[in-house]
Amino acid sequence: MKKVLGIGNALVDIMTRLESDQLLNHFNLKKGSMQLVDADLSGRINSQTIALKKEISSGGSAANTIHGLANMGVETSFIGKTGQDDFGRFFADDMRKNGIRPILFQGKSETGCAIVFISPDSERTFATYLGSAIELSADDLHPDIFAGYDFLHIEGYLVQNRKLIQKAVQLAHENGLMVSLDLASYNVVEQNIEFLDAIINKYVNIIFANEEEARAFTGNAPEEAIHLLANMCDIAIVKTGASGSLVKQNDELYTIQPVTANSIDTTGAGDLYASGFIYGLTKQLPPDNCGAIGSLLAGKVIELIGAKLNNAAWQKVHNSIKNAR
Repeated sequence: MKKVLGIGNALVDIMTRLESDQLLNHFNLKKGSMQLVDADLSGRINSQTIALKKEISSGGSAANTIHGLANMGVETSFIGKTGQDDFGRFFADDMRKNGIRPILFQGKSETGCAIVFISPDSERTFATYLGSAIELSADDLHPDIFAGYDFLHIEGYLVQNRKLIQKAVQLAHENGLMVSLDLASYNVVEQNIEFLDAIINKYVNIIFANEEEARAFTGNAPEEAIHLLANMCDIAIVKTGASGSLVKQNDELYTIQPVTANSIDTTGAGDLYASGFIYGLTKQLPPDNCGAIGSLLAGKVIELIGAKLNNAAWQKVHNSIKNAR
């Protein structure tokens, strides 16, 4: 059985429903973006939104993808760093509860948190305090961590720590793992284009991007960007929201249709798409089937608040995949 290792920011998500986008303007947060904030601003945002409806869960992009894979029956582990606090213990317990082997180092700061604003149109905006997550360093990584795995999945937010990314992909390459990278956010891409270009060309096998990230990286619309990205790695995926997604491997281009869904919150759609796609790869399915499973998971998660599926939704996923065989 194929095994998947994830590495990313270990965060606790604080899902916050907005009645309008006025608060985004108040805090100078660009709608649809991920912006890093310090502990002071994070605290002020939390205190000034205390009256709004909130839900708390373990999060972080790669952790969400690994969580999805674990619920699909894939053997998984996750590398991250948390604080010695209640949020840190909550994060580790949630990993274990879902069958994920946590490889969590202890940091000096508090456990990071991502305040996720959900707009009335279901778009999400992140104000992320990285806390101890940003203390994860290249020195924490050693070859034994990567031994025995088949895939390494990396969230693009980690490019803020280039030495960490560089060592992770090198150790993965030395241990024969396939490397998948989610570009994470268009503003992160814009700030790190040259570094991403070098890493992808040399080490990355699978790249995930939404249309904004693909445009930020290539300067092109999805239909053109998919070809440029596919020239850099083995498999390129560009997610196009309600239009579905594009997948290209070698000279084959696949158009993946979306599933019908009643969108409430788009948080986690890209993360769960990656879960479904990588799951398909662990089963050695062709790219279009991988994309279809990714689309299925993405369609289910946007019908819920937060980046994870509940038990009822997982049952529907498993039934759909079983019936499709």
